[in-house]
Amino acid sequence: MASKPLTVLLVEDNPLYMRLIQRLLGRSEHPTFDVVTVETLAAALERLAKGGVDVVLLDLMLPDSMALDTFFRVRAQSAETPIIIQSSLDDVSLASRAVEGGAQDYLLKDRINSVSLLRSIHYAVERAHARGAEWHSAMFHLAQQQLLKAAYIAELDDNIRQRLLFPERAQIAALPFKRDKGDQVETVFAYRVQHVLSMGPTKGGIRYHPDVGLGEVAALAMLMTWKCALTNLPYGGAKGGVRVDPAALSQGELERLTRRYTSEFIGIIGPDKDVPAPDMGTDGQVMAWIMDTYSQHVGYAVPSVVTGKPIVLGGSLGRNEATGRGLVYLIEHACRSMDVNLNGGTAVVQGFGNVGAHTATFLAESGAKVVGVSDVGTALYNPQGLPIDKLQDYVREHRLLADCPFGEAITNRELLELDCDVLAPCALQNQITAENAGRLNCRILAEGANGPTTLEADEILKERGVFLLPDILANAGGVVVSYFEWVQGLQNLMWPLEEINERMRNILTDAMTRTQRRAEADKLDMRTAAMIEALNRVGAAHQLRGLFP
Repeated sequence: MASKPLTVLLVEDNPLYMRLIQRLLGRSEHPTFDVVTVETLAAALERLAKGGVDVVLLDLMLPDSMALDTFFRVRAQSAETPIIIQSSLDDVSLASRAVEGGAQDYLLKDRINSVSLLRSIHYAVERAHARGAEWHSAMFHLAQQQLLKAAYIAELDDNIRQRLLFPERAQIAALPFKRDKGDQVETVFAYRVQHVLSMGPTKGGIRYHPDVGLGEVAALAMLMTWKCALTNLPYGGAKGGVRVDPAALSQGELERLTRRYTSEFIGIIGPDKDVPAPDMGTDGQVMAWIMDTYSQHVGYAVPSVVTGKPIVLGGSLGRNEATGRGLVYLIEHACRSMDVNLNGGTAVVQGFGNVGAHTATFLAESGAKVVGVSDVGTALYNPQGLPIDKLQDYVREHRLLADCPFGEAITNRELLELDCDVLAPCALQNQITAENAGRLNCRILAEGANGPTTLEADEILKERGVFLLPDILANAGGVVVSYFEWVQGLQNLMWPLEEINERMRNILTDAMTRTQRRAEADKLDMRTAAMIEALNRVGAAHQLRGLFP
């Protein structure tokens, strides 16, 4: 998982120091940097006006400006961009005053090295993000919009509606962990959000990703509440995350980070409190470390503290592929209800991670011709059908689809607009918007990802007659089999794979049947119908439990 380069604006008139900074930043692999250099304040202000700068390295003594006036003019030009002051030893007091005025940090020029420079930039960007963007998440806004629309139509009690707009509990930690160089301690931001506590233990994954924030995690926790309620699971929704690029960590660093995360949040997780699972950037090994850390704290093995574990530690058969398998079960059900022949039909899958790759595999096994797939950097098209098994072999060897010889490279926009029977967005949120919804050429839109479609796009798709499998239904197979794993762990009784798959199919198709029935009876789109089904269950639980005290 590659993160985009950080754009650094270096404002410096000393050519020797300028070359030193460029050399130090050029050595970094995680993250990488685009360094833009200017020598005057006027040039700096002009570049900032264009936008796209992640951090400013600022010398206060420039040919056209001096001292704090330099800092305040740069800050006025781009108030949200973090600024790091570059200072000589005799200007430390001046640099300190700039920090008091809002600069994120200062560096002494005669003591700078790659570790101090990278650490200063990292913390400056992190602090600016934490200060200004935690709740300002497009995904959280979308989740609230979906709730408000469904609550209005369902005439949900206003007190409950207000209660559900924000999570009941959110914990943030500045998480320190040791890098492989023993003297270097990294600090990253970590989260655990529990949306609804009235339905039983909370349930939700943990993701490691550079863009994780409180708003995104809260939105995902909210979606988990609706998934669990729609499928009649005895859970409230939760989610966790760490704002870090896992590709930049060694295996040892990943383990130390995970164990530290578990220790920081151990008071609010547990098999009867909150049960984490894998998500983007995490896997069964990460869950094994969480289980071990928790078990060490309580003094005995507690397999049910997490789901998505390796089989040998009490994991469930079928869990790894459950989201993709469940999505295809529902696609098959939709095809039967629409008289669409999936065997011989065409499909496009956006995303080739765990969900996307398994979705493509099961679609191919169902007889569908998968004509397009994509990952983070590459989209492939083959009108004769892509060989999914060979694509998976290629990704195992090369990690990404780049330069894959089995299809024609196209853009992500072209991929979403391919003519097909089934389009399954299994990547990131906000992929289908009012701008491109009118150009989609699918009969069924099956949301393997969370929040891939905006409300405005929903209206366009409904008018065009595209059948929607909304995310809270379509990708619920993962949490359903996680529930099975939790139950098996509590009972110390393992189920065979055939039983797991059949139970999952029954739960998902029951939820879909109830959703279709409500959509037809009340003339609603499938997303709103699914939301109302879930809201009615959550609302009833709140009413029955009452308010204490």
